[in-house]
Amino acid sequence: MHPLVPSPGGPLDDADLAAHYAYPAGLAAPYVRVNFVTSADGAVTVDGRSGGLGSAADRQVFGLLRELADVVLAGAGTVRAENYRGARRPTRGTDTPPPIAVVSGSADLDPASRLFTDTAVPPIVLTLDSAPLDRRERLAAAGGDVVVLERLTPDLVLAELARRGLHRVLCEGGPALFGSLVAADAVDELCLTVAPLLAGGTAGRIIRGPEGSHPRPMDLVGVLEDAGILLLRYRRAAPIG
Repeated sequence: MHPLVPSPGGPLDDADLAAHYAYPAGLAAPYVRVNFVTSADGAVTVDGRSGGLGSAADRQVFGLLRELADVVLAGAGTVRAENYRGARRPTRGTDTPPPIAVVSGSADLDPASRLFTDTAVPPIVLTLDSAPLDRRERLAAAGGDVVVLERLTPDLVLAELARRGLHRVLCEGGPALFGSLVAADAVDELCLTVAPLLAGGTAGRIIRGPEGSHPRPMDLVGVLEDAGILLLRYRRAAPIG
């Protein structure tokens, strides 16, 4: 991979890449980084999955972003569609991988899925009291850390992660969860891989949110290029508050 922004240069080694994607130091509250891949014509999936847009460079950055995170946040639909398992590599500076935190109002997750059976750390299931009790009990029996919140709004979800000291948040979607975070002005950074591919079809966007949300300005702070693939990094133009 070669950097184009902030300044052109030669190939990056592992240390350079980690420095390029480093979280701010000394975080005292959740810092939300969102990671997505899209085709050049804006498709978020091929044949219903984001994996069809992937590449070696994207997979390398995907793995690195997980290594740098305290927690991986995802919506239940994404977890089901992508057949999530636990993160494999330890968070840097620790000996355990980051937990997967899944937002699911209905607790509609399979306790026999890889999320529960192929993981080194228990997944965190963020759900509601209205979710069927038997579902919640089955997920807890499968090893899930089931947390019932009053609302699954970004403020309460992030407050629960903050309570656990999980400040470096990596959100991997899906579009509805991303949309709710944007509507709440809770996104600090977007990492977007653009694949040199015209996907066509009826695939959706990387985001789906409420009508009337005003645009949030972002600064382009990093661009990497690898075999025509662009790895873009945007950061909020103004700090929260």
